Amino acid sequence: MTSSDQHQNPSASIIRSLLKHTNELSVYSKDMPYALTAEVAELNLSTGHMVLEIEYAGLGIERYFAHGSVNFDLEALKGAHAIERETYSLSNVSAKLHKSDSTHYRLECQLPESVFVQENRGAVRIPFIMGMQARVSLEIYSNNLNVPGRLRNLSIGGCMVDIDLADSIAIGLDQSIPGVTLEFPNGDSFFAEGNVRHIRPFGNHGYAAVGIQFTSLSTSQAETLFQFVNESEREAAYRTGTNDKLAYHSSLFIPGLKEKKILQREAQEREKQARQSPMQRGVMDVAHQLQVALMYMKNRNLFPSEILYDCVDTLRYLIEQDRKAFLFALASLREEPDWVRHAVQVTSLLADLLLSRDPHDPQVREAMLGGLLHTLGKPLLVSEQLPSLKVNMNPAQKLILSGHVEEFLKKINTLGWEPSPTCRDVIENANERLDGSGYPASRRGNQLSKLIRLISVIKIVNKLLHSRNGEPTHSPLNAYRIVSNADAAYDKTVLVEYIQAYGLYPIGCLAKYSGNFLAWVMDIDARGMPNQVHIVKNLRFPETNISSVISQGDITQIGKLEGIVNPFNYGLKVLKV
Repeated sequence: MTSSDQHQNPSASIIRSLLKHTNELSVYSKDMPYALTAEVAELNLSTGHMVLEIEYAGLGIERYFAHGSVNFDLEALKGAHAIERETYSLSNVSAKLHKSDSTHYRLECQLPESVFVQENRGAVRIPFIMGMQARVSLEIYSNNLNVPGRLRNLSIGGCMVDIDLADSIAIGLDQSIPGVTLEFPNGDSFFAEGNVRHIRPFGNHGYAAVGIQFTSLSTSQAETLFQFVNESEREAAYRTGTNDKLAYHSSLFIPGLKEKKILQREAQEREKQARQSPMQRGVMDVAHQLQVALMYMKNRNLFPSEILYDCVDTLRYLIEQDRKAFLFALASLREEPDWVRHAVQVTSLLADLLLSRDPHDPQVREAMLGGLLHTLGKPLLVSEQLPSLKVNMNPAQKLILSGHVEEFLKKINTLGWEPSPTCRDVIENANERLDGSGYPASRRGNQLSKLIRLISVIKIVNKLLHSRNGEPTHSPLNAYRIVSNADAAYDKTVLVEYIQAYGLYPIGCLAKYSGNFLAWVMDIDARGMPNQVHIVKNLRFPETNISSVISQGDITQIGKLEGIVNPFNYGLKVLKV
């Protein structure tokens, strides 16, 4: 180690290493409903002085920097395809805010001299940095629901776990966790009970950070934990170069055979998965923000109207920017939780059809907000009796879930938020049907507005096109037939309008061709036939993914169109970084 390395601020060195890759820095505060995006303008490796630049047009930016300090997450996407995620989080960093102009701010930060953080209870918190990792399993309900995650820091008092945002719906503040299992790369593991001390969104790629306090530790558990914390501290010191006496990795972090196989499988999966386009990224961001909104409603008892209206405005902007690319991007939501996917896709098609009727329709924004909110009651019902929305439900669980509309209305009433008449109409009546067979109030006919007649058709078609609660998927043609044959449940003129807008081979569906090729439909002609497709697989070589966009006459080279198929049947997955 050179003398210059020895005098580098270790936190600054970690940040510099992550800034070499695609990265995003998010400034957060527990008192604010969303994070701010910041750019690192200056970074002094010797002194640890860092300057962040922030664009912010809202009010109350000072609330992000209470008590003269700031919290931030830095996410970097590494690897050959920039899809391997590494993070670094710092809290209570000394900072001074300076306003440059009406919307531009400079934040001068003094990074800590050590990567190890002294906790309030006197323990030292060890960050998992520079490639350090351990797997975590959270047993949310005894023998019922396990949530996987990654360890982000560890102390003798507890840990912070990085989980998929979709899994956070079952976790709340002060919730007891029957089992927290940490598994280190060499195969050693630690088990304890825990309690959730905090939960928040983590960065910008669909993750949540859960702070857990270990509880009811026995003497042997405490001794084992102390050993793991010491080894983690040693590994962090080795990787950051803060102790030049350390010449090799801790054995705890040397991958064993099991971990090597897992890492190899994960690398192979990353190779198979396609990168997202900017439009797909925009749609996915809305899906993530909807889940963040739920987290704030559940755990902070506030209605994040700014986040939700931003979701609405983003979707409308994307539609108007490039409608066909937007419709294609909606298919990338297929692996998001059903309540999220359904809400975003239904809202998007609702906006598309309303705008095609009248681009200046004043009710579009509020109708879209209602569309995004109309399924939010479902995750609010997750409990030990209904531990997950992903499983095939028994009759008792389906009965619980049928109360999601009332649950959401009760929640917003508690939070003191009053929806507009248009928004409330969608929230309350989106699940009703013209023949009275819907829920929650079995309204029928003239009791339902034109808006509800439209959204009910969009909803049922979307439901039929996706597998839910053990129900199989249907091709668009079969879905249209089912809706048409549903007697008086749906407005047939709206169904015709829907078919005319999206056709028998809607953009975003997966088509199978007689030459044994699978291709995503990217565009259709005036007759509703695909005239641009993205080929992703040759079924003669099922283990190999391909990526080729062809148009018009070239499509005949892959054979005749045989029909629309389910991507899950062919292992086509969406990238999760």
